[in-house]
Amino acid sequence: MAKDIAFSSATALAAKLRSGKISALGLLDHYIARVEKYDPQLNAVVVRDFERARKRATEADAALKAGQKWGPLHGLPMTVKESFNVNGLKTTWGNPAFKDNVSNYTATAIERLEAAGAVVFGKTNVPLLLQDLQTYNAVYGTTKNPYDLARTPGGSSGGGGAAVSAGLSAADFGSDLAGSVRVPASFCGLYAHKPSFGVVPTRGHGLAPALAQTDISVLGPIARSAKDLTPLLLATAGPLEDDAVGWTLKLPASRAEKLSGLRIGLITDIEISPIANSVRNGLAKLTEWLGTQGATVATVPFPMDPARHQALFMQFVRAVGAARMNDAVFQQTLADAAKHGAEDRSPAAQNLRGLTQYHRDWCAAHEERSRLRAKWADFFKDHDVLLIPGTAVPAFPFDESAPREARKLDIDGREVPYNAQGFWQGIATVSYLPATAAPIGRTAEGLPLGVQVVGPYLGDLTTIGFARLLEQGFAHYTAPKAFAG
Repeated sequence: MAKDIAFSSATALAAKLRSGKISALGLLDHYIARVEKYDPQLNAVVVRDFERARKRATEADAALKAGQKWGPLHGLPMTVKESFNVNGLKTTWGNPAFKDNVSNYTATAIERLEAAGAVVFGKTNVPLLLQDLQTYNAVYGTTKNPYDLARTPGGSSGGGGAAVSAGLSAADFGSDLAGSVRVPASFCGLYAHKPSFGVVPTRGHGLAPALAQTDISVLGPIARSAKDLTPLLLATAGPLEDDAVGWTLKLPASRAEKLSGLRIGLITDIEISPIANSVRNGLAKLTEWLGTQGATVATVPFPMDPARHQALFMQFVRAVGAARMNDAVFQQTLADAAKHGAEDRSPAAQNLRGLTQYHRDWCAAHEERSRLRAKWADFFKDHDVLLIPGTAVPAFPFDESAPREARKLDIDGREVPYNAQGFWQGIATVSYLPATAAPIGRTAEGLPLGVQVVGPYLGDLTTIGFARLLEQGFAHYTAPKAFAG
């Protein structure tokens, strides 16, 4: 099997598998060999299920010979985020208290990937409780960036980003609440899609079994080609069985069939979350090129006070964090919050207030969000997509210091609060909008740069379609040299 096949798109691999040009077992073994050779440097694929995967790949080959095709992903070897429950495998969320936790069921999204034919052969690393834009924990250790081993691949789906970028897996499936697939895509030169809220069921993505959908949290793919995002999304999208008796999901067709005539909004400068010059320059080159292709690109104002939007975003993030706490931890959090007076606006105090907010406060924030969503709906009547930075900075050197709120990022010589970079991921998250991350080039040091393509609610095929147009004419994934052998 050609050594460079590991870097093919999942779409191309799936086509070769269905046609019988390559075997599922042969391709799986090729990826397993790469994991065994390269993962000691990266620490990306931390839970391995090679023997069961080999059995399933053998069954996929036998089914194909018998004229049976399981689906669009028939025989495709891929990984999923460690935070998904997969029957018989560990699910820890990087928490040492759960280091021996073995799942006895499989998450809905993973069942759907397998129903479409995927062969899941491992799970990829995460930060503790999925709460960082880096990927490290006391259970599995630190995951590194394939383009520079001294830098982070992002988080919280950082293991998936590193694995796909280094050619250790055909694709990965992750989760995204605060950029968890989009940040690794930007840091690792990949494509990722954060779906519109509610499109992909989240059942089975958690440490404890839960039936309810978690606010703002979504599930989505990471891949080497924009072409891969649609089949991976559609394989997992749609209502749960109980809901499917009354409604089905039909995403609107893409508005982005060609660049000429597209109306594009652009936001690059927000004072509370400054971006690096390299990011700004990359976006400038992109917008200049879009103009040559007949698209109309215009800088647009942010629809509300950015500081208030960031506060709203963090309020929703903290509400989700509190919902995941056990009773003992929540009681201690209540006690800690009581130590801070109302006048205390320190990051620690605001964090504790968010974790212990009243339901009335959340409802007021939800009403504010609903008004904001109406503004975005109006915006997308006049614009096809919105372009914003993939991340505020390219991949940065590891910083595992605690507390996270005290960390600083060096952005062109300016110290910026670490958590401020989350503003750009919060734009799509708060308002339930779809966002596709796509590479747009490299820095002078060779680090990937990315853009987020944001669209109207349920306009997922439009943002993916736009990313495909960028891939065809502007920039695309290129394998990191250290792992191209």
